[in-house]
Amino acid sequence: MTIRNVLFICTGNSGGSLIAEALVTVLGKGKFKGFSAGTRAAGLINPYALEQIRKIGYPLENLRSKSVNEFASLNAPQIDYVITVCDYAAAELCPVWTGNPLSGHWRVERALAMAGSHEEKRASFEKLFNQLHARVEAFVRLPHQSTDRHALQQATKSIDDMLA
Repeated sequence: MTIRNVLFICTGNSGGSLIAEALVTVLGKGKFKGFSAGTRAAGLINPYALEQIRKIGYPLENLRSKSVNEFASLNAPQIDYVITVCDYAAAELCPVWTGNPLSGHWRVERALAMAGSHEEKRASFEKLFNQLHARVEAFVRLPHQSTDRHALQQATKSIDDMLA
């Protein structure tokens, strides 16, 4: 069985992309390994994102905020899919990836990072988690082993349209 590596990108790599990394690894049940990065990595993880990730039992010690440049190096893991989960990151220039990974963009709401009460921030991250959970669930159910490259590219992109 081939394990497929999926890189999720957002701007700061402090919330949504980390949640997606954890979700694809857990929901992928050994078929996928998630990674995440930021175009301008914040260097920290939002505690409300950690709260959501903790719910699915993903090891928190595996998480850290990192730059997309780490995945453009020769020592980086071979990435099979690159998915942006932030409109800002989707509009930015990313490195050229080795291996020609498939790509997609999932439009999810940006969670409240600074403003709002604790309850509002928690609810905002829970909503983000639920949006990503639905997309990752659909993604891991795609016929990755039997579908041709073009069809997989289209299916990866269409997940967002189905769930938006």
